Amino acid sequence: MSLPPYVLITPARNEAKFIELTLKSMVAQTVPPLKWVIVSDGSTDGTDDIVKKYMADCPWIELIRMPERKERNFAGKVLAFNAGQAKVADLPYEIIGNLDGDVSFEPDYFDFLLRKFVENPKLGVAGTPFREGDFQYDYRFTSIEHVSGQVQIFRRQCFAEIGGYIPRKIGGIDHVAVITARMKGWQTRTFVEKPYFHHRQMGTANANSWKAAYKVGRSDYILGSAALWQFARCIYQIVRPPVLVGGALRLTGYLTAMVTRTERQVPDDLIKFRKKEQMGRLRKFIART
Repeated sequence: MSLPPYVLITPARNEAKFIELTLKSMVAQTVPPLKWVIVSDGSTDGTDDIVKKYMADCPWIELIRMPERKERNFAGKVLAFNAGQAKVADLPYEIIGNLDGDVSFEPDYFDFLLRKFVENPKLGVAGTPFREGDFQYDYRFTSIEHVSGQVQIFRRQCFAEIGGYIPRKIGGIDHVAVITARMKGWQTRTFVEKPYFHHRQMGTANANSWKAAYKVGRSDYILGSAALWQFARCIYQIVRPPVLVGGALRLTGYLTAMVTRTERQVPDDLIKFRKKEQMGRLRKFIART
């Protein structure tokens, strides 16, 4: 099977603690990319030096540096990604992906994902589940149509049609991208048989786990999540650390944003589409239980 050429972009801000795990995983890949652009987003912790150690033996790794900035947010991550994407614009790739700098995976990981794109021409976005310690999402409740942003791989045409990643300080850029792809008629899929490891707990890059849970709930409202779905989701979240408190804080964040009528940051058609999907999944889940 002939596999499509691919490129990867890694926005990296102070990832010295974990990025060598990602580098080792990529160097071991049975199918290397045409180019892997690591964008150091104002890193001050030695991230750049770690990357440079691998560049001599891997000419497909390129490091570029963004100016330092005080604030860490998801809009900055998009700007860094776009800078990396500009570096690969003229390459004949068919697949493009975001790869976070705090993950690790098996040597055949990208071989596996690329084959999924070959097998299904309608597949626009693909990925696999992540594990954080002993935790992994329960896919009885979490849709396999959602693709987590730590490793999020797009067909080039799909990524162009959705307009790429849209910068939002609140986050959710990866979530909005996947939903928009489905709105445009593409299929999106998490293939559960090939998990990877995420070494930093999701949402805690600039906050502790309690603050992260509250912020995620607030973000859920701003990005158009349905109220009934959010309640059910938070009940599910109580088993994840911080146990009990995490789900409660996530619901509190959502309700606070709703009561204060915080402005939603996505178009009305996306909100309508997202709510319809969520309620359909909730009905199916209830029917199975």
